[in-house]
Amino acid sequence: MLVEAGLSVDNGPAWGVACFDGEIRGSVGMRVLLIEDDGETAGYVVDRLKAGGHGADHAAEGRDGLRLALAGGYDALVVDRMLPGFDGLVIVKALREAGLQTPVLFLTARGGIDDRVEGLDAGGDDYLTKPFAFSELMARLNALVRRPPLSQIKTTLRVADLEMDLLGRNVRRGAREIDLQPREFRLLEYLMRNADRVVTRTMLLEHVWEFHFDPKTKIVETHISRLRSKVDRGVERALIHTVRGSGYVIRASS
Repeated sequence: MLVEAGLSVDNGPAWGVACFDGEIRGSVGMRVLLIEDDGETAGYVVDRLKAGGHGADHAAEGRDGLRLALAGGYDALVVDRMLPGFDGLVIVKALREAGLQTPVLFLTARGGIDDRVEGLDAGGDDYLTKPFAFSELMARLNALVRRPPLSQIKTTLRVADLEMDLLGRNVRRGAREIDLQPREFRLLEYLMRNADRVVTRTMLLEHVWEFHFDPKTKIVETHISRLRSKVDRGVERALIHTVRGSGYVIRASS
């Protein structure tokens, strides 16, 4: 029995649930749970998923959908907003409160800005309105499944005693807080993500300034100098190094 957000869901038989996974589940493609009360839409989506080599389970009612989703094992969930039993928002909120982070794509006729915001705030990862093209639905599912789990996403970068908080957007070296301008932050982030690897001037222009040409200025050198004065000021061991004729590198060793 699970009680979340005022919901009571037992583990008994999931009446009204049809399974369409065939023999391909676990061997090819992704496994998708579709929670959709419109039979025509559900049949179309399930048939197309199967034709593409994916496994699909279908729940036509909110309680059944929540029960299946909580059982886990799905790569993605496709959830309607307006459902009998529990509506889509309630389902996704309950899943997130239960700690289930399976990607959720809302598929619904409710396409207003407020509706989209509600869906994403409830814990949805993407939002597609009806009518829809299956090719777009598939592209969005593929994008969601490619995303790494939240637990694998780095939110902090470290090189020696230099620490960057990507969520808080702040930088510290030891106990000292370093005040950076937005471009300096992006430059340092790129260097730290490539720690111990030499990055060229061209790479910095493309990834930090999004220039795909040489502006023929000292913009990179100026920002590196400014960044070095903030990061390496007053310490014995410098972290930002110039590799003559090649570029720049941030590393703990001298």
